[in-house]
Amino acid sequence: MDLLSLAAAFGGGVLGTALGGVISFSFVGLFGLLGIAAMMAGGDGWNGFVTFGPAWAPAMGGFAAAVAGAAYAATKGKLEGNGQDILTPVYATGLGDALLVGGVFGVLGQVLVYLLGAVGIAPWTDAVALVVVLSAIIVRFLWGKSGLTGTCPAGESRYAAVGQNMLMKIAIGVGCGLFSAALVINFPDTGGAMAFCISAVSLIFLQTGFGVPVTHHYTLPAAVVAGLSGSLVWGAIFGLLGTFVGDWAGCFFNSYGDTHIDPPAVTITLLTTLAIVLDKVGLLFGLP
Repeated sequence: MDLLSLAAAFGGGVLGTALGGVISFSFVGLFGLLGIAAMMAGGDGWNGFVTFGPAWAPAMGGFAAAVAGAAYAATKGKLEGNGQDILTPVYATGLGDALLVGGVFGVLGQVLVYLLGAVGIAPWTDAVALVVVLSAIIVRFLWGKSGLTGTCPAGESRYAAVGQNMLMKIAIGVGCGLFSAALVINFPDTGGAMAFCISAVSLIFLQTGFGVPVTHHYTLPAAVVAGLSGSLVWGAIFGLLGTFVGDWAGCFFNSYGDTHIDPPAVTITLLTTLAIVLDKVGLLFGLP
């Protein structure tokens, strides 16, 4: 925690907000792949300061700041729909104050990540993902009107979508989990980051209108559990869990909400904590 980190977090928050949530997160993937290439070439420090650090981590300019800026812009009537819009670049709204809001939330993200480390929570979860969630909850109570979860109308099921397209969910979850676990087992130093970054980069195509899946909450928990267990099977299990936990989180927070609380970040937080706890109590064993 120093002036350079805070300045990077503010500047990254402004820039990430200008680009919008999905575009800024896609750059997390691009920056991460650059950082991995730099590591392979003998360089160091890029991913620690930029991709997963104060300059552009998802908790700062790489996503959370844009969520805040979009929610603020929506209250000014500058976004169609509500503050859940993470596709529109906030720069297009013409609101300079929305970009400054993003800068403030970039700094807030850096401070919260630092505090999670200082109080000893960070080793038990994915601190960046947890801060994405905490930041979004703050945003909802600042600029949303729906409350934390919104109200499900009588006669409707909040979780109807969780049980749909089961074969698709099983296939993509298991497949992503195996892919990520295989990378981690073969490339222990870089495989998990590479799997996550590939998932993030793929969202460029979501931004341009193609129906690609959102998969980083499958690949990252699978990478974590594979790194702890050395097991492909545990990777597949956690990839599959990611599909259902992600659906649950989306239904719980966003189906009737009016700002964006990120289901993948909720999923990564919960499943990373689960993997760490299972490892600590000695239950990640016996699977190839």
